[in-house]
Amino acid sequence: MSVFGTRPEAIKMAPLVKELEKTDGIQSVVCVTAQHREMLDQVLTLFSISPDYDLNIMKEKQSLSSITTNVLESLEDIFNKEKPDIVLVHGDTTTTFAASLAAFYNKIKVGHVEAGLRTHDKYFPFPEEMNRKLTGAIADLHFAPTLRNRDNLLKEGILENRIFVTGNTVIDAMNYTIKENYIFDNEILNSVDFNKRVIMVTAHRRENWDKGIENICKALLKIKRNNENVEIIYLVHLNPIVKEIVYKHLQGVDGIHLLSPLDTKDTHNLMKKCYLIMTDSGGIQEEAPHLGKPVLVLRDVTERIEAVEAGTVKIVGTNTGNIVKEANILLNNEEEYYRMSKAVNPYGDGKASIKIVETILKDVVEK
Repeated sequence: MSVFGTRPEAIKMAPLVKELEKTDGIQSVVCVTAQHREMLDQVLTLFSISPDYDLNIMKEKQSLSSITTNVLESLEDIFNKEKPDIVLVHGDTTTTFAASLAAFYNKIKVGHVEAGLRTHDKYFPFPEEMNRKLTGAIADLHFAPTLRNRDNLLKEGILENRIFVTGNTVIDAMNYTIKENYIFDNEILNSVDFNKRVIMVTAHRRENWDKGIENICKALLKIKRNNENVEIIYLVHLNPIVKEIVYKHLQGVDGIHLLSPLDTKDTHNLMKKCYLIMTDSGGIQEEAPHLGKPVLVLRDVTERIEAVEAGTVKIVGTNTGNIVKEANILLNNEEEYYRMSKAVNPYGDGKASIKIVETILKDVVEK
C-alpha cells in the first residue's frame, strides 16, 4: 500500500505506483490522505491514478496535530481491512510520519522512499526534519536517493543491508512530463517571451513566513528594476499567509507574473524553458539539475547538499541584498551561469522506481 497526501509526495510516488501496478506478484493499493486537496488531485489526474482510499482530511487552517490524529485514526480501519505486507511512504510530510506510525502500531513493514535527508536541526525545516527522522526510526526498508543519504542513515544506526541507494523518483516522473514544443495549459505562460531571461520563483516554506517571504519579494522587485530583459514568474502557494505577503508587495508590477501553482506538466516544462530558478522547494532542487537550470535556494540550509557540492545549486538565504547579488551574477556572468547549468545531476538516471520495486520483490514478496 502506498500512502501519500501532498502534491510533492504524489509527483514522486506516481512513477513508483505505475511501476507497482504493472509488476507481476504485487497487488498495489493506493491511499491518499489529501493533506493537500486541489494540488494533489492535479497529479493523480496527470498520472491516471485512482486511489483505492481517499481520507480527504484537508481542513481550512489545519494544524499539524489534526493532520496527525486524522491520518492515524483513519488508517486503522483500512489497515485492518487490507492487511498490507508493506506500507510505502515518501519523504518528510506529516502524512508520511503519521502513516508510518499507524503501520508500526499494526506491526506492518514500512518502506521509506526518499530516506536519509537531514539538516541535523529539528526546527529547520519544521516539521519536516523530525518527520523524516521519526519515519526513519520506524522504517524497515530505506530507499535512499544518494550515497550521502545512505551515510546519514548509517550514522543513525540503520543496518546497511536495510538501505538501498536508488536515485530519486522525481527524475522518473520527469520522463512522463517533459515534452518538446510544449503548449502550456496556463495561457499566461504561452504569452511569455522565453527569449528573455525568465526567472521562475517558488517560496512558501513555514520557516520563511516571518520575514523571509517579504525579503524575497523585495529582492524580486530590485532584480526586475535593474534588469530590463528579465521576466519573473512567481508560482504563489495557496496558503493564505504566503498569498497575502506576496500580493501585497508584487501585485501589479510590470514584468512580474503572479500565478497560482501550476499542474505538474506545466511546472516541469516551465522549468525547462526558464533561465534561472529561485526557490525554497526541496523537489525543485532535485528536478532543475536534470534540466540544466541553475538554482538559488532561498533558505539558510538545505538537506539536498549533493546538488550544492555538484555545483547546480547555491544556497543564498533570504537576505534581500544577497539574493539580488547572486541573481545578478547569474544574469550577467555567462561563465558562472554555464558552470552551474552544465554540472552533473546527482539524483540518478530515472530508474529509481524500478530499483525500488525489484527490492520489494526480493525482500517482501519472495520472503
